[in-house]
Formats: sequence, C-alpha cells, structure tokens
Amino acid sequence: MSDDSPSTPQPPKLLDQVRDRIRVKHYSIRTETQYLQWIRRFILFHDKRHPRNMGAGEVEAFLTHLAVEGRVAASTQNQALSALLFLYREVLEINLPWLDGVVRAKLPQRLPVVLTRQEVGGLLDRMNGLHGMMARLLYGTGMRLMECVRLRVKDVDFERAEIVVRDGKGAKDRVTMLPQSLVGPLQDHLRWRRQLYEDDKAQGRAAVYLPNALDRKYPNAETDWAWQYVFPAAGFSIDPRSGAERRHHVDEKALQRAVKKAVQASGIAKLATPHTFRHSFATHLLQSGYDIRTVQELLGHADVATTMIYTHVLNKGGRGVTSPLDAM
Repeated sequence: MSDDSPSTPQPPKLLDQVRDRIRVKHYSIRTETQYLQWIRRFILFHDKRHPRNMGAGEVEAFLTHLAVEGRVAASTQNQALSALLFLYREVLEINLPWLDGVVRAKLPQRLPVVLTRQEVGGLLDRMNGLHGMMARLLYGTGMRLMECVRLRVKDVDFERAEIVVRDGKGAKDRVTMLPQSLVGPLQDHLRWRRQLYEDDKAQGRAAVYLPNALDRKYPNAETDWAWQYVFPAAGFSIDPRSGAERRHHVDEKALQRAVKKAVQASGIAKLATPHTFRHSFATHLLQSGYDIRTVQELLGHADVATTMIYTHVLNKGGRGVTSPLDAM
C-alpha cells in the first residue's frame, strides 16, 4: 500500500534563515552579503559546528584569529562581531549574556584626510563628465559616496536649492544644500536622464528598485520618473534579491577609480578618496565661520562629538601653539 501522505517540508537552512531575517529588517544588500560571509566563515572556522552548540569561547577564538592571523583592521573585526550578534539575537533568538561581554576592537583615533581648497580645485579640474559632476556633488554637499550614487530624481529640489539625502547612515534622512554652480549642469544632465528613462519606458524596462517593499504598497511607483536614479548604470543587471532585470545606479567603484586617477595626476601626496571630499566639505565650512551645529546637521552626525574632529584644522600648527623654537 503506497503512502500518499505529504512529505514533511524541510526547514530552511541556517544561511537562508539569516538572509530572510535580514530582508525582513530591510538591511541593505551590502550588509546582507557581508553578514552572510562572516557567519559562513565563523561556521567553517569551527569545522561546520552549528552556532547553537557554540558560545563565547568560539566567538572570541574566531575574532582573535581574524586579528592575529588574518591581521584585519579593527573595523573589520567589529563588522564580523556585528554579524554574529545578529545571528544569535535575530535568527537563533538566543540572547545570551556573554554576547554583551565580548569586547569590540578599539578603533584607532585618526584625523581625517583633508584637502586644501586649492587641492580640491586641482582634483576637480582633472575630472569631467559624469564622474566630474558626482565628485563636485560630494564636495559641494558633503554627501557620502553611496548617498550620491543612490540619489533619486525626486530628492533634488532646484527651487529650494537643496538635496534630501534619504536613508543615510543610521537609516536617517537629512537635507543638504544644492550648490548654485551645479544647478545648470545638473539640469542638463537630468534632461539627458529623462530621455534615457523615456527610452527604457518605451521598451517596458523603466522599473527601478524601491526600498522598504514600497513596490508592494505603490505598485506603479517603480516606473515613475521621480524614483529613477539620477546617476544610472550604462546597462541593465539582475537584482540579486528579486531576480528582476533593471537599470541600477552607476557602480561606485568607477567613481573611486576616477578619483584615484585624478589624485595621481595632480601629484597630491595624500591618501585621498571620494570620502575625502566630505571631510574637506566639513573642514572648509568651519574655516569659513559656520557653527559646528550647522555642519553637524549637514553631515547627518548623531553626536556633535563626531563633527568636532574637524575642528583640528582651525588650529594652525600643533593645536594653535607657537613652537618655542620660533619664539627665539
């Protein structure tokens, strides 16, 4: 007699559970990729033992391995710890006391790399086209690299001369200025962008990724002009989450390479990256006399202490103190 009873469905694998929980929490695809990588490495490091059967000793052993043998930076070690905290608390729902006792690596206190106004000008003179416009936005608004890359049409307000930065660090929105010198070039760029959008729409390929499941709440929003990326990719790609083929935003690595090339061409002996424009933005505003709270709001810092690091530039020399050698 055959058994026609339905087979018991297999529970999802651990990493699939992690992925599902991350998406429920609306974490970015970058965070998803990084957390899965660290959890996988943690399990493999302990010979594929299930995390339920491990504890503080195994977590500390893994983090020590990363620091001593892997020689990873403190920030990387802390990222691995955050992934493991997520695994135990959000997925396995084990809120063990030892998790809070695991010591995070102490981040080194370094001053940010800042360019002078002349150095910024020299860099921007060597950057044209799309990357030149993006670099000018980074310096002119204080946006982070990914905030600029992910900018949507609806968040550029020419009438108010401002840009709304959505879902920045800490999942917060903020407002920053739109430089007057970029109004004309950005309007020209958006006219070109609108034509690209119309071409995509005519082919039925105008849909873009919407955050926080907005595509279910507003089914037609994904093809609206307002939601299009200001800086689109040259072609289409497959969304790793939904499997849909879409035109995503431009690859941030291309801008990173363009900045690196401009730094080398200008002969600037500083380790400047796209983020250096943000540091320089804050520093130059303080030099111009703007108060620290205003700069804090423009940068989106939760604590003014984070913004205070830029005040070092207001002190010429070592904290504004005249060397005794110069007093002789």
